[in-house]
Amino acid sequence: MSEVENRLNALGISLPQPMSPVGSYVPFTWAGNLLHISGQVSIDETGGIKGVVGVDVSPEKAREAAQMCGINLLAQMRAAVGDLDRVKRVIKLNGFVQAGPDFYEIPKVLNGASDLMVEAFGDAGRHARAAVGVYRLPLNFAVEVDAIVEAL
Repeated sequence: MSEVENRLNALGISLPQPMSPVGSYVPFTWAGNLLHISGQVSIDETGGIKGVVGVDVSPEKAREAAQMCGINLLAQMRAAVGDLDRVKRVIKLNGFVQAGPDFYEIPKVLNGASDLMVEAFGDAGRHARAAVGVYRLPLNFAVEVDAIVEAL
């Protein structure tokens, strides 16, 4: 088992099977050593976290939703590279929160995914990020995050 997966196990996190696309796209693509991972929504084996943050979903639950997205990103990374120790650096996360009209804590929500990358990869998990509040996300999920990763 990789060092990264050992760290995740210590946190009580096991990676699921990666989600299949729900449209006309692929889960990830390569450009040289850069792995571009399609947006991963806040879904897990229970059905995930859906709804509008600040209306149906609390900020704390939304942070959990962002972490779910991060877990799904890690599952896609593992599918792409085989061993997560081959990930050299997380370059960028783009995060989207289905936000209510008076909800402005978008960056705090997305820390759920960002913090997970640092916990998994250490300093190599520190990344650039965009944090965006949006009107709607696919299938009413609360959060979606995509990634660009450098891998060996």
